[in-house]
Amino acid sequence: MSYPRNRMTKVTKPLLRLPPKRAKTIARLPPQWQCYTPLNSILPFSHSPSQLPSRLLSSHLFKPFSSTAFSQSKKRFASSLAMDSSGVSSFPENPVGLDRVCEEEYTSQSRLLQEFTEIATIDKAWAFTSSSGYGSKGMFAISQPNLLANVRRRYILSSHISNRSSDSVSFEWAPFPVEMTGVFTIVPSPSGSKLLVVRNAENDSPTRFEIWGPAQVEKEFQVPRSIHGSVYADGWFEGISWNFDETLIAYVAEEPVPSKPTFTCFGYKKGNTTEKDMGNWKGQGEWEEDWGETYAGKRQPALFVINIISGEVQAVEGVGRFLSVGQVVWAPAAENSNQYLVFVGWPSDARKLGIKHCYNRPCALYAVTAPFSKSQATNSGDNASKDVAVIALTQSISSAFFPRFSPDGKYLVFLSARTAVDSGAHWATNSLHRIDWPADGKPGQSGKIVEVVPVVMCPDNGCFPGLYLSKIPSKPWLSDGSTLILSSIWGSTEAILSVNALSGQVSQISPSNSNSAWGLLALDGDSIIAVSSSPVDIPQIKYGVLAGKASKDAKWSWLDVTSPISRCSEKVRSFLSSRQFDILKIPVRDISENLTKGASKPYEAIFVSSKSQKNDMRDPLIVVLHGGPHSVSLSGFSKSLAFLSSLGYSLLIVNYRGSLGFGEEALQSLPGKVGSQDVNDVLAAIDHVIDMGLADPSKIAVMGGSHGGFLTTHLIGQAPDKFAAACARNPACNLSLMVGTTDIPDWVYVESFGSEGKSIFTEVASPENLTAFYNKSPVSRISKVETPTLLLLGAKDLRVPVSNGIQYARALKERGREVKVIVFPEDAHGLERPQSDFESYLNIGVWFKKYCS
Repeated sequence: MSYPRNRMTKVTKPLLRLPPKRAKTIARLPPQWQCYTPLNSILPFSHSPSQLPSRLLSSHLFKPFSSTAFSQSKKRFASSLAMDSSGVSSFPENPVGLDRVCEEEYTSQSRLLQEFTEIATIDKAWAFTSSSGYGSKGMFAISQPNLLANVRRRYILSSHISNRSSDSVSFEWAPFPVEMTGVFTIVPSPSGSKLLVVRNAENDSPTRFEIWGPAQVEKEFQVPRSIHGSVYADGWFEGISWNFDETLIAYVAEEPVPSKPTFTCFGYKKGNTTEKDMGNWKGQGEWEEDWGETYAGKRQPALFVINIISGEVQAVEGVGRFLSVGQVVWAPAAENSNQYLVFVGWPSDARKLGIKHCYNRPCALYAVTAPFSKSQATNSGDNASKDVAVIALTQSISSAFFPRFSPDGKYLVFLSARTAVDSGAHWATNSLHRIDWPADGKPGQSGKIVEVVPVVMCPDNGCFPGLYLSKIPSKPWLSDGSTLILSSIWGSTEAILSVNALSGQVSQISPSNSNSAWGLLALDGDSIIAVSSSPVDIPQIKYGVLAGKASKDAKWSWLDVTSPISRCSEKVRSFLSSRQFDILKIPVRDISENLTKGASKPYEAIFVSSKSQKNDMRDPLIVVLHGGPHSVSLSGFSKSLAFLSSLGYSLLIVNYRGSLGFGEEALQSLPGKVGSQDVNDVLAAIDHVIDMGLADPSKIAVMGGSHGGFLTTHLIGQAPDKFAAACARNPACNLSLMVGTTDIPDWVYVESFGSEGKSIFTEVASPENLTAFYNKSPVSRISKVETPTLLLLGAKDLRVPVSNGIQYARALKERGREVKVIVFPEDAHGLERPQSDFESYLNIGVWFKKYCS
C-alpha cells in the first residue's frame, strides 16, 4: 500500500501512537477536526512500522511534524470545511503531476476536446440497386469513440438514393442508425439481398457467422476453434468474398491452434490435444514468428470457404504453411471447370518482418481450386491433387496485391509495390498491372503481365504524380467494363481518379481546383459516392454524376449531400468557420548536383490559421510532422489537429521530401539521409512561414509520432533555440537500440544507408553499423536539448519499442531538462485506443499551453 503526499483523509481506525506533543495538539482541536489529519502524520493501526517497507519508513511519512506546520494545516482544514458548507467537495486532491492551474487547463480543454471527439467518422459505404426498381439503396458504416468503454461504437445508417438528373440528387435517410454491438465486420452480398455479419470469438468461443436478409437473421453458424480462429478483417490480410450465386463465402482466418504438450502431476502426458482438462496444464510449445506490430499473438492467416446453405466449412487445400494469405476473391466461373480462388500470398517460411504499413514485403498472386467445386467432388487420386495445387500467377514481378476481375471476367488487374520491394523503402509509388484471364477459366503460370499505369518518377508541375493507394474498392468498375474509379494521394491532397485498364489513361475527376481531400466511398452505378473534407471542414458526402460516357474528357458534376453524419456542435462549427488553410510550396535549400530533378522540386506544407490573425498579433505555431517517413499528411479533416488549432494555434503540417504523393525521385531522395535532409526541410518550412510574416519565431512548438517523433527529437537537438515546447509520440530516438528490438530492423538499415542497407541487412548489426545508427539518432544530440518535452508511449509497441522513449526521457532528466512521460500500458504504436488518443491530445494541448502561449 502506498500513501500519497499532502492528502487529507478521514480516519475511523485507531491510529499509531503519536508523539505526546502532537497528541495534545490534536486533542485541543474541535471534535469535527480531530478525525481529519494530514496523511503524512498518521497511518492506520493495522500497519505497524515493522510491517512497512524500509523505503517507506525512511520517507516523508515519518518525518517530524512541527507545530508550525500543523498550524498551517489547521488553517487549510478550516478553509476546506468552509468550502464544504457551500456544496463544494472537501479536501480536493490534484492528480499526480498537476498543480491547480494545470488542472483548470485540463478541465477547460477536455470539454472542448470532447466536442471534437464526438464527431462521427464514415468508415465504409455500399450502394445497391433498389428492389423496387426506383433509385438505389445506400448503406454507410460509421463510428464514434466510446470513451467510457474505451472502444469505438459502430453503426449502420441506411439511405434511399434518388438521382433524376445531373444537377440534383436526394438521399432519404433512415431516422436512426443501428448500432452493431459485438460485430467484428460486415460484408454485403453482390446483389445487396444478403448481409454477412461476423462475430469473432473471445477466448475459446466459436466464431459466429450470421446471414441476414432484409428483415431478419436467416442463418447462423458457429465455427469452433478446432477449425479456425478469428477472422481477419484488418485491411491487409483481410479477405471476405461472396461467390457469384451467393451460396459460398471465401474468407481468411487464423489457422487452428496447434497441439501443445500436456503435463500432469506425473509429468508429460502422451496423446496431446488442444482440449483443456482438470488435473493437467498445457505447455507453451515452440515459439512462432508473427507479422509484428498489431499482429502479436495472431496465428498464421489461412483460407476457408463456408457454404451458407449447409453451414459446412472447409479449409482450402494446397496452400500450405509456406504462404500467409489474404485479399481473396472468386475467379469468374466457367462451364465444366472448377471454381478458382485468387489470393495474395506472402512467403512465411522464413523470417517474418513487420508488415503493417510495410509495402516492401514481397508478395504474389496465386490461384487455387475452391472447395465445393462440382468437378472437384468427382476427382480422385492424382487428378485431385493436381487440381488443388497452387498456381503462381505473377512470378515475374516482386509485388502483386489487391486483385480485381473486370466485370466481363476477361482480365484481372492488380496493384504492385515493386519499387518498395526493390528499394527497401517501406512504401513507395505504386504501379497498376493487368493479366488476361483464360476463356476456359483455367489459370496458368504463363500469363503475360501488362503494365497499365507505370511508376511516375518526376511529375510535371500540377500533373499526375503516380499511384499511391492503400485500398481498391471491391466493386471499382464503371458500366463500360474498363474504367476503374480509385482515390489516390496527390501531393498533400487526395484525389479521385478514373483509370482505363486497357489504355492506361488516368484522369482526375474530383475538382482539380480543390485543395480538400477527396475519398471514394462507393460506386452507385456510374455515379460516385465520395467524402470530401479539409482541415477546416468536417467530412461531407458528395455525389458525382457522369455526364455522358466514360472517356478521357468526360465531365463530372459534384453535388452536395445533406447528411445527418456530417454534423458537429455549434461551438465546433463556429470555430471552424473562423479558420482557413492553404497549401504552401517550400523551395528546396542548397540544391546540389547530386540531387535528382524530382528531389530538387519544392515540397509542400499545409498551413492552418485564423482568418482574423494580424501581423502584430501572430498566433503561436505548432509544427506537425508525419511518421513513416514514407507517408504523408493529407489536407483532410483531423479531429485532433482541429482541437489543437481551436486552442489558438496556427498549424504548419510539413510534407518533407520522402513523403508520398510527389513522385518516386523525391521519395527515394530521403533513404540514407534521415536526420539531415528531412530535418533541414522542416527548418526551411518554418523559416518560410516566418519570412512570410505568418509565425512568431519565439512561439513555436513541434510534434510528431514514430518517424515524426524521430524528427521532433532531432529538431530540438539540432535547433535547440527554435522551439518552446515539443511532443513526441512513440519516437525512434536511438536507432542502435531500436535495430535489435523492432519488428522492422530492415527499416533501420534502409533509412540509415539507403538502398544499400537492403543488401547488408542482418539480424546482428556490426559494431561499425551500430555506431552509424547511433550517429543518425536524436539521442546523439541530446546534450544540446533545452526544450520542455512531452513523451507519449505505448507499452505494447513492437514498431518502436517503449525502451526507446524511456531511455531518451531518462537521459533528459539526467541532464536536468524538463520532461514528462505518459505510458499507455495496453497500447501499441498508434496509440489508437479511444481513451489513449483522448488523453494524448489533451496532454499535448495542456503542455503546449504551459510552454508556448
